[in-house]
Amino acid sequence: MKQKTVRFIVQAGVIAALYAALTLVLAPIGFGQIQFRAAEALTILPIYTPAAIPGLTVGCLLANGIGVAMGVNSMPMDILFGTLATLLASMCSYFVRNVRFRKIPLWSFFPPVLWNGLIVGWELWWFLRLPFWISAFFVAAGELAVCAVLGGGLYALIIKTRLYRLFSAD
Repeated sequence: MKQKTVRFIVQAGVIAALYAALTLVLAPIGFGQIQFRAAEALTILPIYTPAAIPGLTVGCLLANGIGVAMGVNSMPMDILFGTLATLLASMCSYFVRNVRFRKIPLWSFFPPVLWNGLIVGWELWWFLRLPFWISAFFVAAGELAVCAVLGGGLYALIIKTRLYRLFSAD
């Protein structure tokens, strides 16, 4: 039992660090109305481990907070609302991980698109007075590109190299 708890905490910590580091290294394209946050490719990890839920959430919280402190994220409220979007997306991805199309958990790729499009689109509308549906569309489109291309590639790499064994509880 203790080993599973330690494994869970380590997995969550590594995922959080990867998410925050990727977001901050690529900060110029990861914030704003049109964003391409490459770290969102990691949102496929709840397919393999529930530790990805707190890992992605904490990673997003850190990235958004540090982004505000660095001046690359112009929306301090993104610390709360952007993190909420990531929490909801990762939980939904985890819950639909067993719904598969041709053995691929395609439904797990879409919650980040939906939640980030709606919540970050709302943020941009409410706080920056940008048009809601246009903002939601651009955020969702960037999210879809990342989740489909990078997330799909990461999923294929994990399957091909059998890295999913790193996430097993055994």
